[in-house]
Amino acid sequence: MFSTFFPLGLALLPFVSATVHDIQVGAGGMLQYTPEAISAQPGDQVVFHFNPKNHTVSQSSFANPCGLKDGGFDSGFMPVAANQTSPTYTITVNDTQPIWVYCRQKTPTPHCGAGMVFAVNCGQDGSPNSFTNFKNSALAVGASLSAAAATASATVDSGSSATWTAAYGGYTIPPPAEASVVTQTITVEASTWTTVYSSYPGSPAPTPASLQGQVHKVIVGGSGGVLMFDPPHIAAQPRDIVVFEFHQKNHTVTQSSFADPCRKLNANGTTGFDAGFMPVADDATTFPTWNLTVNDTQPIWAYCRQQVPASHCGSGMVFAVNSVESGPHNFTAFQNVAKAINGTAAAATEPSASASQPPISASSQPASAASSIRVGGLGLGLTIIAMVATLL
Repeated sequence: MFSTFFPLGLALLPFVSATVHDIQVGAGGMLQYTPEAISAQPGDQVVFHFNPKNHTVSQSSFANPCGLKDGGFDSGFMPVAANQTSPTYTITVNDTQPIWVYCRQKTPTPHCGAGMVFAVNCGQDGSPNSFTNFKNSALAVGASLSAAAATASATVDSGSSATWTAAYGGYTIPPPAEASVVTQTITVEASTWTTVYSSYPGSPAPTPASLQGQVHKVIVGGSGGVLMFDPPHIAAQPRDIVVFEFHQKNHTVTQSSFADPCRKLNANGTTGFDAGFMPVADDATTFPTWNLTVNDTQPIWAYCRQQVPASHCGSGMVFAVNSVESGPHNFTAFQNVAKAINGTAAAATEPSASASQPPISASSQPASAASSIRVGGLGLGLTIIAMVATLL
């Protein structure tokens, strides 16, 4: 009896003593795993807790710190909103061999190249396979990428054939940002789905703030002939709704592009949205609205296509959703392109409201109006709902 019981106790001992190691991923907005390196025994579990932003836990190798190891584990991207419970990813340590880990996020800059790496059972400092040497290798990869980007930028600046200009007018603009197509599983509240979206450098993660989305109110025009969208640019998540409320005069909200801000978008099979002209009397007390539903996080550029008595777009009446304010394609740069080329070439092709249209009184305005459009992804849908009260 005794000889049977004792070996069984020894067999269970490793499972009883297994340790759980908790690792924070990107805590405090830092590009870092905390702690960066641990020692673990076979049977131990390493639980990675993902903080806000969008990171991964991906296995690499000492020789290639910023490359996914063949057959290695990979958590996939874990976008986390500021108000979301941290998701986790767990690995089990099978032996005492070193495990090398990195974050493969590349926007706005490669996280691995910034030193966002992690190790299990690495060598002690001073040994060839120490964590310090592993991290320095990752930083060297980042330095190499930065140098290559700087060289490419210098080549673009020095080569006249590589100069980027606006659609017309010869105005020099920043080169277009390169997007990475990302497939990501999103979890919000009790719902989970998979989305495919274009991730731009500096763009937010695709996780909605809520299933219903947030509402952003934007005032278009105003008393005294104000030619502006207020606010002129916003940051929005998928499912958010932008409500454009049209005030005095006669304006539109029309989709364009960074390189061609004062003409309606019509490229690569995509036709931009257009609210149409919304005339509002000076004495109006109710105001028509038009809604835009955001489907992903890529920048959306828009303008007012009114040209009477002069181009509103050329006066700087433009708007943006998710413009990357830390990069060259920021809102001010977009507005400067619009002012510089002044909508000149658009004047001959864009329809405008007649300057001689009869005055509009408050009583002739729609009692209520709403329209909706979805932008982003592969499809573009437009649904317009209008209710007009007519006095007989």
